[in-house]
Amino acid sequence: MKESDRKRILVTGGAGFLGSHLCERLVRAGQDVLCVDNFYTGTKENIAHLLGRPNFELLRHDITFPLYVEVDEIYNLACPASPVHYQHDPVQTTKTSVNGAINMLGLAKRLKARILQASTSEVYGDPEMHPQQEAYWGHVNPVGIRSCYDEGKRCAETLFMDYHRQHRLDVRIARIFNTYGPRMHPADGRVVSNFITQALAGQPLTVYGNGAQTRAFCYVDDLVDALVLLMDAPASGMPVNLGNPRETTMLEIAQEVLRATGSHSPVEMRPLPADDPHQRCPDISLAQSLLGWEPRTSLEEGLRHTVDYFAARLAAQAHAQGARGNVVPVSATAREARAVVLNR
Repeated sequence: MKESDRKRILVTGGAGFLGSHLCERLVRAGQDVLCVDNFYTGTKENIAHLLGRPNFELLRHDITFPLYVEVDEIYNLACPASPVHYQHDPVQTTKTSVNGAINMLGLAKRLKARILQASTSEVYGDPEMHPQQEAYWGHVNPVGIRSCYDEGKRCAETLFMDYHRQHRLDVRIARIFNTYGPRMHPADGRVVSNFITQALAGQPLTVYGNGAQTRAFCYVDDLVDALVLLMDAPASGMPVNLGNPRETTMLEIAQEVLRATGSHSPVEMRPLPADDPHQRCPDISLAQSLLGWEPRTSLEEGLRHTVDYFAARLAAQAHAQGARGNVVPVSATAREARAVVLNR
């Protein structure tokens, strides 16, 4: 990379699942990366391999408080993204989305920096349009148990567009649909991590409702590609859906996980939680035309990488707790890792 092309890039939430992959991609591209995280859900383990790099810097900070740094671009990813985490402290979740957006937009305005907001498909609520287009306003519950996340992200989008209109700030908004891959937190309550953890432990896979509700699962590497492309693309003047347009039912993803892990765990049906969307799938026509992007990783391949990560992590935890037998290496198959986990 030419020195003139190098940028100093701030990634908030950079030690989280998605943020750590983005930091890794930017560091590998030769950019100077400032990773900011309060470590509520992010971990140093996720970015440990970057700490010795000369173009990577880590700062512990909560973006609900102002931040004074000098950067060229800002990726605002900071916010708990799983129901288990954002419902644990809903007030702080809303503050992170709203106050965090205000602080990062203020920083971008002062620096005249381009800024990207990581929004979510949750802004569509339990949608009545399928697939969801960016112009769809959603079918939402503003006072439900999930609203701290959904409405916080909707408010952040409003702030981003108002800063764009009022202050001519160069903004990008990514509406991110279900994303999975290595470095997901095993206990984050999301369907892929739940199913893999349960399958590797030989426990029943818990499917809520009748299992016919759908999601669209995008592998993390593909999603990071899209974020970088969106940051570098001409302004679209509106949010952009980023996700996989292939719908998968909960029962189908359960069966895919069982195949990927070699597990014989049964599937256990439970009542559907309040406000859980019945159908979720992006229309990515805008991303295709604006970015030339669409997901490339198959669900089978993505799950294989994700299962290997979970298997290695769970086996390492078993070893640390005094488990008998061999530690499973990162390259071990899911079946080998499952044997270690089950024989603790």
